[in-house]
Amino acid sequence: MSETRYTDQHEWVRIEGDEATVGITKYAAEQLGDVVFVEVPEPGRRLGKGGEAAVVESVKAASEVYAPIAGEVTAANTAIAEEPAKVNLDPEGEGWFFQLTIADKSDLEKLMTREQYDEFVKGL
Repeated sequence: MSETRYTDQHEWVRIEGDEATVGITKYAAEQLGDVVFVEVPEPGRRLGKGGEAAVVESVKAASEVYAPIAGEVTAANTAIAEEPAKVNLDPEGEGWFFQLTIADKSDLEKLMTREQYDEFVKGL
């Protein structure tokens, strides 16, 4: 069973056991506009909680994607590096950025549920 959590930087984390998949939210993708470039982290890279993990550039802006939790990258979605528009088409599905092994499950407790994130976005 998977569970999804959110950050105030508009990243989502889908947790399945000790693995997590990370991407940007639909809200973030809409704010960015048409994504034209994505750089994903290399597998094997260790990320600290809140550390810069990836880069996403759109016609409007360039933005960092931060690691919502600490861990080691196990997979990178090279499909979005080759076809950045996938981030706009399906930001919370096929447009994921990277997967990692969760270093500390207590990091997850500080993240928002879908309901909390939706309320957070309403206040922006």
